[in-house]
Amino acid sequence: MTTPPMTRNPEIGETVTAAGVRTNYLAAGSGEETVVLVHGSGPGVSAYANWRLVVPELAGRFRVLAPDMAGFGHSERPGPAAYGLEAWSAQLVGLLDALGVARAHIVGNSFGGAIALHVAAHHPERVGKLVLMGSMGVPFPITEGLERVWGYTPSVANMRAVLDVFAYSPGLVGDDLARVRHEASVRPGVQEAFASMFPAPRQRWVEAMTTPDDLLRALPHRVLLVHGREDRVIPLETSLRLATLIERADLLVFSHCGHWSMIERNADFTRAVRDFLS
Repeated sequence: MTTPPMTRNPEIGETVTAAGVRTNYLAAGSGEETVVLVHGSGPGVSAYANWRLVVPELAGRFRVLAPDMAGFGHSERPGPAAYGLEAWSAQLVGLLDALGVARAHIVGNSFGGAIALHVAAHHPERVGKLVLMGSMGVPFPITEGLERVWGYTPSVANMRAVLDVFAYSPGLVGDDLARVRHEASVRPGVQEAFASMFPAPRQRWVEAMTTPDDLLRALPHRVLLVHGREDRVIPLETSLRLATLIERADLLVFSHCGHWSMIERNADFTRAVRDFLS
């Protein structure tokens, strides 16, 4: 009897050391321009979980890189001292250095948007255009939804409650997805890393993920802000604030959409991003 081949885990791509962090990243496409996709900070998240529908849509035109940030997915979990906006930003720049990318467009989701803004503000020459989706980066009173996300403790029911707050459409999140994401959140070391990133009181971590207003005003880049009107995790007001601060920012608001624009409005999102970056 022939033993069936092992199914490859689509979350695991290639590995490189970026700013001292062993980093798992997905790579696709071979265009002259590079696009880096930076995921959010939900429990059990990975680059694949956030961007699986987006990568193939952009890979026809760009070289696409989607890293797992330190402490998430299948990248190294080096400990609390290695987590924070400075460290994650250094990892992102380190990824560009390690792969020989002088300049890249960056698409950041939520927490990933805050990292993208920090990199653009401190390394403007390394960034082409920015797409910020449901982005952090300016102060706001922490929402009940973000409290639920960052305060997650492992159980399938708790994961279902977290996923429900991400989505506008009740049919988008099912028990199967909750089980898959729960399993990802309880792999060895994952929950310990996640719990160490955003301990209560959590308002301070909203502040810690911000870029000062004067640096935002000085950004020379073209920026596309994308936000779901019904986002219960990061309020629409954050993108409205970013739109007033960033000189070359455009704002796109999706109706009937929560925190997952790239999933709930996938065709519209990918078309807007592709057109903006081209």
